[in-house]
Amino acid sequence: MTVVIPARNEARNLAEVLPRLPQVHEVVVVDGNSVDGTVETVRRVMPAARIVTQTRRGKGNALACGFAEATGDIIVMFDADGSADPEEIARFVAVLTEGADVAKGSRVMPGGGSEDITVLRGLGNRALTWFTNRLFRTRYSDLCYGYNAFWRDVLPSLALPSPHPAGDVMRWGDGFEIETVLNCRVAVAGLTVREVPSVELSRIHGVSNLSAVRDGLRVLRTILTERTSARQNRAIARAVQAAPHVIPDLVPVPRPHHEPVPAGAALDEATV
Repeated sequence: MTVVIPARNEARNLAEVLPRLPQVHEVVVVDGNSVDGTVETVRRVMPAARIVTQTRRGKGNALACGFAEATGDIIVMFDADGSADPEEIARFVAVLTEGADVAKGSRVMPGGGSEDITVLRGLGNRALTWFTNRLFRTRYSDLCYGYNAFWRDVLPSLALPSPHPAGDVMRWGDGFEIETVLNCRVAVAGLTVREVPSVELSRIHGVSNLSAVRDGLRVLRTILTERTSARQNRAIARAVQAAPHVIPDLVPVPRPHHEPVPAGAALDEATV
């Protein structure tokens, strides 16, 4: 399993987050040209972690860079600010090993919750989730939540933004819209999704840059754009699933067989 952590100026948070991660095959920290000693902190706290420098700007590009470097069978999207609970990783792995393609965190399922979301953001998330479910015929309960995990072999079907070419010009999916893009394309590709109850913790240090209105409008635009391009994305997904060689850069890696992992089990290289 590879835990991918996008980080920009998160030195203080990573100093507390990294030691709490379970033992896994690989941790990839994608640095967004931090100036607060983020890279030095990672090297000090977790010398075995791989550090990747993102090629453009935005969380989406950081995740794409991390996905491209991942070598584990399972990829876990993990925030650097301390809002994701490392102890929940076992839940996501258990859902995947039981047969799901994607394990999607949900703060609104029984057992989930949030220490951070405001009333306005909660209402907006509910409305955007309903709208997405209507357009894509999904059953998501929490669209705007980025704690997710999936088998690495589904990446080609999603045709997420490539980390290349490098530069200052952002591409579609490079920003915070990546999480909505991913959820929409998972639906278009017909992948099996199971939601996992998750508690969103408060950021440890610093202040969030989220804006309920601005980011809500961005998510709405993303949903509409992805719906418009659904036919094209579905064609890509089917081409990859039927003949991976059609798109050489998106050849999937065969999924290994794993025995189901109990939700409370420890994780190590033998299981993931």
